[in-house]
Amino acid sequence: MGTVGDCYDNSMMESFWGTLQLEVLDKQSWKSRTDLANAIFEWIECWYNPVRRHSSIGMRSPIDHETLYNPPRHDR
Repeated sequence: MGTVGDCYDNSMMESFWGTLQLEVLDKQSWKSRTDLANAIFEWIECWYNPVRRHSSIGMRSPIDHETLYNPPRHDR
């Protein structure tokens, strides 16, 4: 993300992993890796990407942000 030694290097990914740990991993004990993998997938695909707002992209969800800059093509 940034240059070597830059204070912003990896900050977005560190924020993502911190939020994932707080909202999913630390909430309960998981019986199996499959249960954990399903919970992580559901959190990312059903909450983090389509709903959760991000300050780094103007308080929009990633889906809304992508739609704003890449409107769907209707010529197909």
